[in-house]
Amino acid sequence: MSDEDITLTAGDAEVTVQPGKGGRIGGLRVGGAELLRQGDRFGCFPMVPWCGRTRDGRFLDGATVVQLPLNSPPHAIHGTARDGAWRLARRTADEAVMTYDLVDPWPHSGRVTQVVSLAGDSLTLTMSVETYEDSFPAQIGWHPWFNRTLDGADATLDFAPAWQEERGDDHLPTGRRIDPAPGPWDDCFGMPDGVDVTLTWPGRLALQVTSREQWVVVYDEQEAAVCVEPQTGPPNGLNTHPRLVTPLEPLEATTTWSWTRL
Repeated sequence: MSDEDITLTAGDAEVTVQPGKGGRIGGLRVGGAELLRQGDRFGCFPMVPWCGRTRDGRFLDGATVVQLPLNSPPHAIHGTARDGAWRLARRTADEAVMTYDLVDPWPHSGRVTQVVSLAGDSLTLTMSVETYEDSFPAQIGWHPWFNRTLDGADATLDFAPAWQEERGDDHLPTGRRIDPAPGPWDDCFGMPDGVDVTLTWPGRLALQVTSREQWVVVYDEQEAAVCVEPQTGPPNGLNTHPRLVTPLEPLEATTTWSWTRL
């Protein structure tokens, strides 16, 4: 099927899906208002087969040390799938399914499937990584860039994490958990009962980001956007919290963004 951009619609919501640009969500419009920052680097991209930074681009794969390209020196960042062309497997008016086959520099074969489901008041993204050959560690996450300002209103963030991962000078968790500190953030937080973060544009819209996963990175150091990134483990998680993909057990994750007009 074509890897050209497609538009899904439900009620007054529209989402642009970009299989050929890394399986990215290029835009989400509610009542004509664009919620995602526009541009080739932005929108919302999938982080797979790892999330955030992997220290020095190295991780232990069984007894083997794997070296990944350092695309954010001195680290490897955000996986490889965002840089590849995905294949559109099927679509309806309000749902699209895309697949991406893992290739070099990732050392294992596997298939990533992402389902994009739009409703009138929510967008649900579901991703899985499966293999029929060797088992391997992996992570799944999403990196949405929400516009900080919507119709003149600046977004506020509301969430209650159980802890914050202490961030070292290298921007990676030190392994120590601390009490959540005031922002601005480029930090990972633990939410054992599941990710639950609300962005509110006063007088305009409230958007709730939820996931059953227990980790979220919040990045709000840029003036133009706020990022709320649910993921299956913390940055450098291939080394510290690996999740194993096996022929019998894929890795799966889901996030839902629900909105309410104010």
